Order: sequence, then C-alpha cells, then structure tokens
Amino acid sequence: MIERQRATAMFWVLLLVLLHNGKETISASNYLVGLGSYDITGPAADVNMMGYANSDQTASGIHFRLRARSFIVAEPQGNRVVFVNLDACMGSQLVTIKVLERLKARYGNLYTEQNVAISGIHTHAGPGGYLQYVVYIVTSLGFVRQSFDALVDGIEQSIIRAHENLHPGSIYVNKGEILDAGVNRSPSGYLNNPASERVKYKYDVDKEMTLLKFVDDQWGPVGSFNWFATHGTSMSRTNELISGDNKGTAARLMEDWFDQKSVAKIARRVSNLVQSTHGSHQKLVELASSFQSNPGKTVTKYSSIASRVRSSLKSTEKPRFVSAFCQSNCGDVSPNVLGAFCTDTGLPCDFNHSTCGGKNELCYGRGPGVDEFESTRIIGERQFKKAADLFNSATEKLNGKIDFRHTYLDMSQLEVTVPKPGGGSDTVKTCPAAMGFAFAAGTTDGPGAFDFKQGDNSGNLFWKMVRNVLKSPSKEQKDCQQPKPILLDTGEMKQPYDWAPSILPVQILKIGQMVILSVPGEFTTMAGRRLRDAVSAVFKEKVHVVIAGLTNTYSQYITTFEEYEMQRYEGASTLYGPHTLSAYIQEFTKLASAIVNRKPVEAGPQPPDLLDKQISLLPGVVVDSTPLGVKFGDVKTDIPKSSTFNKGENVSVVFWSACPRNDLMTEGTFALVELLHGQDTWVPVYDDDDICLRFKWSRPSKLSAQSHATIEWRIPQSAAPGVYRVTHFGASKNLLGSISHFTGSSNAFVVK
Repeated sequence: MIERQRATAMFWVLLLVLLHNGKETISASNYLVGLGSYDITGPAADVNMMGYANSDQTASGIHFRLRARSFIVAEPQGNRVVFVNLDACMGSQLVTIKVLERLKARYGNLYTEQNVAISGIHTHAGPGGYLQYVVYIVTSLGFVRQSFDALVDGIEQSIIRAHENLHPGSIYVNKGEILDAGVNRSPSGYLNNPASERVKYKYDVDKEMTLLKFVDDQWGPVGSFNWFATHGTSMSRTNELISGDNKGTAARLMEDWFDQKSVAKIARRVSNLVQSTHGSHQKLVELASSFQSNPGKTVTKYSSIASRVRSSLKSTEKPRFVSAFCQSNCGDVSPNVLGAFCTDTGLPCDFNHSTCGGKNELCYGRGPGVDEFESTRIIGERQFKKAADLFNSATEKLNGKIDFRHTYLDMSQLEVTVPKPGGGSDTVKTCPAAMGFAFAAGTTDGPGAFDFKQGDNSGNLFWKMVRNVLKSPSKEQKDCQQPKPILLDTGEMKQPYDWAPSILPVQILKIGQMVILSVPGEFTTMAGRRLRDAVSAVFKEKVHVVIAGLTNTYSQYITTFEEYEMQRYEGASTLYGPHTLSAYIQEFTKLASAIVNRKPVEAGPQPPDLLDKQISLLPGVVVDSTPLGVKFGDVKTDIPKSSTFNKGENVSVVFWSACPRNDLMTEGTFALVELLHGQDTWVPVYDDDDICLRFKWSRPSKLSAQSHATIEWRIPQSAAPGVYRVTHFGASKNLLGSISHFTGSSNAFVVK
C-alpha cells in the first residue's frame, strides 16, 4: 500500500511538472537554436556620432555599452539562418561584406549573404564612420577604422558564440500592442494616404510587437528577439555619450530580468555577508574612513571586468540569456510621445512643415521624461514590459521548413510595373539616388538648420546654386524625382568615390510560419504595412511577417507614393524616386513566390567593396599627459572621506585620465563601482554597461594632451547597504606610441 501511494504521488508530481513546463517540456524540438552576444561599443572619444549628421556631436563617454546579438536557427540536416541585431544606427554594406568574408574563412559556405542578416536598431548615439558611401561619413571626417573594426569583430564573435551554443530547441512566437512608445512625427504625410486605406487601421503608427522566444531542450529559455517600430532618438542630437537608446535599454532590462543576475540581485546576494561582517551603519562609516584614495592593485586582465559583474552568478555551462529589441518600419515613428513643440513659445509646431515662425530649428519632439536620459529609460521600459509579457505568455510554436532568398537590385534604374488608376498597368523606373531640400530640414527628433523646412517641393535659388557647385542634376533626373526638388544628386556623384549606394540587397528569412523581411532602409508606417500585406498574400499558409529595418546596408527612407508627394523629411530622403516602395513590393513578392514554389532567384549585380578607397581625416591620438606630480588614474576630485549617501543620490568622482581610443576596453569597462566584502575584498557590482553608471570623458581644451574622466553613479534603490568605492580603468599613450594601462580608485564611502 505504501509503495502504491508513493508511486501515485510520484505520478502526480511528474504530471504537475509536465503541466507547469507546458509545451517546452512535453513537445519534441524541431530546430537547433543558438544565441550569442558581444561588445561593439567602439571609440568613446572624438568620433562623430551616426544618425543626426551633427558635426558637433562627438562621442565623449559611455551611457552604456553597445552589443551585437545574434540568433541561429537550423534544421538538424537542412537549412539554417542567422539574424544579427546591432546596437548601431544601421547595417553597413561594407561591414556585411567583411563579416561574410570572415564567416567564409571560418565555416566555408555555411553562412553566406543568402542566409545572414545584419540589422541596426537605429540608435543615434553610436560612433559613426563605418559606412562606405561619402554622404554617410562626411560629418565623421571620413572613414573611422576603429568604429568599423569594432563592428566587424563584434558581429563575428556574436555569431561564433551563437554557433557554439547550437542545441536542439524550439521557438515560440507571440504578438501584442504597445500604445505609448511611438507617435507619428509626419502626420501630414500619413494623412495624404488614401482615406480608404487609413480607415483599415486604428492608429497612424504600428503599435504591434512581434516576439520570438527561444527554448533550449536542456537549459530551457535562452533568449528572445522582437521587432517593434520606434525611432532610436530618445537621446538627443546634443548627447555625447555612447548609448543604445531606448531599444538598448530595453535589452539590458530584459536580460537582467530573466537572468535574475542584475547587479541589484548581486548586491542583495552579498548584502547579508556585508552586514554580517560589518554590522551597524556606524561601523560601516568607520570602515570606509580607514580606506584612502589609492590606485589599488594593478589590473591587467581588463577584458574580464565587465563580464565579472554581469556574470558573477552565471552558470559556467548554461548559455547566457540574449534578448534583442530589433527595429522595424520606424521611418515616421518618434519615441518623443508628447508631440512636437516650439522651444520659444511652448506651442505646438506648424502641422504641415514642423516649423516655429517659419524656422525648423525651434521645433522639437518632447517626452515622456523630463530629460533625454529619463525618456530613454521610460520608452525602453515600456518595450521591455511588453516583451516580458509576450515572453511569458508565448504558446504558438514555430513549425516547418527553414528557407531564405536573397538578391541584389540596381535601384538606380529598376523597371517597376504599377497599376493604372483606371485599370491596366504601366512600366515606370526608379531613379539614381537624390536627396530633396526637406532632407536638410531634419525632423522633430533632430531639426536641421538654415532656412530649410519640411514639405518643401520647390527649393530656392540660392541653395540650388550651391548644389550645382557639387553636381547639377540632369533634366532626366529632375523629371524622374518629381515632385522632389533635388538638393544633392548623390547617386550621380562619384568623386572621390560613390556618394550613395545603387546596388541594394533584399532578403527573406523564413522559419516555419515566421517571415522576416530584411530591408536596407527605413520604411514608414504605411509603406511597411503595404509591403507586409503584399508578402503575406503570397504565402498559402498563415504567416507572421515582420520588417527588419536598416538591414545589411543603408539607403535612407522608403515612403508611399502619396507620402512622397508631400516631401516631408521622409519623402525627401526616399532616394530612388516616387516608385521606390512599388519596386520593393515587386521584388519582395518575387522572393516570396520563389520560396513558395521552391525556385532559385538570380544573385543580381554585386555591390562594390570600397574599403581601399576610404579616406580618413580624423587625426589619431598623439600623446596623453598629466600635470607634474600627477599620475594617470589619480583622483582629481574625490568623494569626501567618511561620506554617506542615500539611495537615489548621485556620486561623482573625477580622475586624471587618457584618451579612450587608446584601448576600447572591449568586453571590459572604463568605470566600476565596487562593494567591500569583509575587510579587504572589493566585489565588482556596477560597470559602464549599467544604465545607472555614466562614464564621461573630456579635455580641458580641444588640443590639450591632458584629459579627465568623470564617473557618475546614480545609486539604485536596489543597491545593498555597505561600503563602496569608484574605480576607473584606462590606457595612456606616450610620445613613442607605447600604450600603458592604469587604474585608480576613489575614497570609500557608505550607502545606507
């Protein structure tokens, strides 16, 4: 009887476990899945940031680090696909070319242009200079090799990690709405779309997030990737700290939430040890006062510092959880959700032109926070919370074959068949790339300058004369681009090398009923809807179609024909003329049909590799120095001894430092907050990959060889009471070009 009772109890326990784990446990896997992540932060000093084209916006520190996150899905004996999400402004054709060369050298033909997609989140707070076309690297003083290498190296490493983590697993898809993370920044353009089309949609931006949940058969959930449309412009055009903006923030929050290895958890885990060792607050103060400001032990293994913080509770065998927040059709979607207002009057900007008294410089988007850091956090949190909800409730399992199609298009002269209003069809052409006058007006996320304004479909004589000095567009080009007045005829500008791309990649990745459209630009809301609908109609079964924006290369914007007529910023930045969207719809439906019919597609014309032609005008680091009697890493402005801080307060320390370009500290850190354990053991708790810690770098004057590092720590509410110190790591360069590493630490202080 007892044995029967035990057997019955074991049966019910087993049944409860199976029911609790759901399909992840009771259903067999049908794919191999692997995820990986790697640091791509790049140079945190002197380099112009990519996105706003503001020559005054140069990197001067780190808000938090940038990463490449990759997933690989493979059939055990069949096809496989790779998707890489970059904390970068956009994909780069040259970066893609060089990554594929490395993958070929390492894996043969396993990973090629056909099945690898490399997509950017569109943060406007990352180092520039890594694209190969002139127009995109003018403000960065040309090509920046450090930016480029950081991306190529990091993407390769993230794919290697994903490849090495491949195990049998399953994938689940889920969808849900976020109502408060994006608004349309060009509503007058959207309203020019047909009313019969607009009435089908509740909102003038896409509110839906689509999420993939990856589950390893052995380890359980190992990651998630999602696609949601909102611009990476919560951080402003004057920000100088490297940042992943709202999507990078969301990724940090999601990874820490799942792993339960956030620094807050680490701090709480050691809190009891600290309290049992140190006792009362008074004893903490006494202990802190016994420590002097000193450089401490020399740190030589810099690459392990950041990972020690985020991985101190990590199993050595289980893969790290990877969560990516990918970009979609964000072309006209702003995260500044309170709307656009005039900075001089506080009134809403002009509806049609986004100006204030005729000036675009005064019209800015606002909110939801009181400053850009808070807005970045809030929009990131909103995306994270929805992603976590979708992750927890995901039940629809992906099933079916993996497939992909890829081709290159010459978008400067592509023939496109479009319907006639009265029936039948016409054959039209795309145009060589050109940028309109309204491009120079910027957007409410980052206004332009001079007398440019959005909605300008005529231009003015003065700027046309300036344009003609560079390149006067032909009559054929003007007619092709109508009603766009051409400011820069970039597609026909070839000196010193190509100013804009003409050969573009288009690609579809299909995993069961999940279809990812890799597009090399920024589709507006309605343009994205039309493309998704056209591709969905090709497939016989129900599919989930997402647009992966800014993927594999960059070619600016894609609007609808009707939005193009309005010549807002997005229309003026639609390079290949009014039929650009029709061209994409035509070519993507061809790719989708090829998948359905199991037919190959032609490779198309190969894009150029312009690496050998790149010009770099950014000067390198000449030398670093300190005043007489001062060493690198010495504290310039310290925390007063025996100081006590409350949670929520700000701690700031200034160190004598050197240029961060001397060593990027990849997978490492320039800044560290340490917690005292016992009498002499410092435990790393927060580093420059944490949102609460900011690393700021500056020179006393522009040409000075001396520099300072300011480390600011906003003490989180989750921080454990105890004794802390702030530590700075850096590398200096002498006149002979030799690099030497240094470290320095602040006085100890108490957090109550």
